[in-house]
Amino acid sequence: MKPKNIELHIEELVLHGFSPGDRHHIGEAMEHELARMLADRGVPESLAQGGEIASVDGGAFEVAPGSRAEVVGAQVAKAVYGGLGR
Repeated sequence: MKPKNIELHIEELVLHGFSPGDRHHIGEAMEHELARMLADRGVPESLAQGGEIASVDGGAFEVAPGSRAEVVGAQVAKAVYGGLGR
C-alpha cells in the first residue's frame, strides 16, 4: 500500500560551483521536481517504511555553463531521487 502523504525534510543541500544568489531558485526547482518524481514514480523502498536517512549521496552531474536555476534544480532532484534508491 502506498502512503498518501510523506514529509521529506532536507536539512542541508551542498552544491559546489553555483552562485549563492541562485540557491533559493535551485532549491525551489529541486523541491518541485522531486515532488513530481515521488508522485509519478512512487516512494523509493528506502523511504517506504518510514524513518530517517542520515544522508543521501546524489553523486556528481554536469551542468552546462549558463544553465538556468530551474534546470539545475531538476538535475539535483534527479540525483537525490536516484540516491534514495541506493
